[in-house]
Amino acid sequence: MWLMVLTNATLFAQKKKEIEVWLTNADQSALFEKQQTLLSFDKTDSHDSTIYIDGTKAFQSIDGFGFSLTGGSAQLMMKMTPARRAALIKELFAVNDKNIGISYLRVSIGASDLNEFVFSYDDLPAGQTDPALTKFSLAQDQKDVVPVLKEILAVNPKIKILGSPWSAPVWMKDNNDTRGGSLKPDCFDVYARYLVKYVQAMKAEGITIDAITVQNEPLHPGNNPSMLMLAPDQARFVKANLGPAFKAANLKTKIVIYDHNCDKPEYPISILNDPEAKKYISGSAFHLYAGNIEALSVVHNAHPDKAVYFTEQWMGAPGNFKKDLAQHINKLTIGATRNWSRNVIEWNLAADPASNPHTDRGGCTSCMGGITIDQDKVIRNPAYYVVAHAAKFVRPGSVRIQSNLLTSLPNVAFKTADHRVVLIVINNGADTQKFNVSYKGRQMKAVLNSGSVATYVWQSI
Repeated sequence: MWLMVLTNATLFAQKKKEIEVWLTNADQSALFEKQQTLLSFDKTDSHDSTIYIDGTKAFQSIDGFGFSLTGGSAQLMMKMTPARRAALIKELFAVNDKNIGISYLRVSIGASDLNEFVFSYDDLPAGQTDPALTKFSLAQDQKDVVPVLKEILAVNPKIKILGSPWSAPVWMKDNNDTRGGSLKPDCFDVYARYLVKYVQAMKAEGITIDAITVQNEPLHPGNNPSMLMLAPDQARFVKANLGPAFKAANLKTKIVIYDHNCDKPEYPISILNDPEAKKYISGSAFHLYAGNIEALSVVHNAHPDKAVYFTEQWMGAPGNFKKDLAQHINKLTIGATRNWSRNVIEWNLAADPASNPHTDRGGCTSCMGGITIDQDKVIRNPAYYVVAHAAKFVRPGSVRIQSNLLTSLPNVAFKTADHRVVLIVINNGADTQKFNVSYKGRQMKAVLNSGSVATYVWQSI
């Protein structure tokens, strides 16, 4: 009896020291592959560079990692055979040892520029208006986005979904066009009610919208669809219309402002400086087509009681695996989370081999999906592996913890709700690097080739 107890205790102690390694090499010789050899913590006298992890110093909690499920992505998935689509959804979203477990999705409220054509949920003939929103309908999304989301929710019912509008309906805009223009001042109220109806209509379909951003890229009116919304107008809209409308409808959906590049942190800060607007706001969202990722910390430091989110970054077709992997791991998986982001969303989940579908007059013509779908054939692109390295292990409710940042070995560490530690490291050096990871007074020895990314996972000891 005592022998059995001691043996079990010894096995448990040994298991706690074992470290799983999941590896992606820049030369694609390993693509998010679990390594057969387990590492372990021990005492070592190695003088190699060391990543020190301190689980007692915690930062923001994590909501998840994933993609934008554009209308185009959903359209391509709906064209797959049901069995192949089900297998793909399981691979992407199931939370188990075999799949990557995407935990966060962004969808467009109405069309984005990666839909086949532009639409809203209340399109009318020229000259007509619908202030009572009697013509509101999710009919277009019910063809693709809604059924795909239902299949995803059947696999992962806890996934978080963020909605973002690219434009209000044309009849609410001062230029009567899907592209550019601004929301008419007398349509602020009806547009707020339009967004309430969207959340309610999705809920009626069994789809909970966890959060919405007020406007995708409010300073970029050249996309199709798009809408200009300057900071004073967004502040007014949130405090006088959208916030009160959500409150009156008893919606729990979070309101997130900005949703644009890191070069204008003053935009969200100016809105959060207004206490009447701030009381309705969960946080601010960012893209990285301009500016530096450290802008997220600037906004966090100005308003530490509000969250920051990272909601979009694209990879251009045909892609460069080594470059794309390094840029997105460095700037987003590591950079955004080390600057307080609660999530990281890649743009976008899927495109076809010709980077379709997209709108005309400004839709993205070379946005490469995390996967390429060609009927039932699926190709996994760099963004797939970027998301996998975090999403599979850094589950919602995990917390970022302290780790020192080495110039040639950028990294980020998390502690999960089930008491595991997850460390993501990339070798930015020109040569293979040996290094140590120190945790609770013990060290493990690791090796990474140049440009390679590894996720290390172990039970907290």
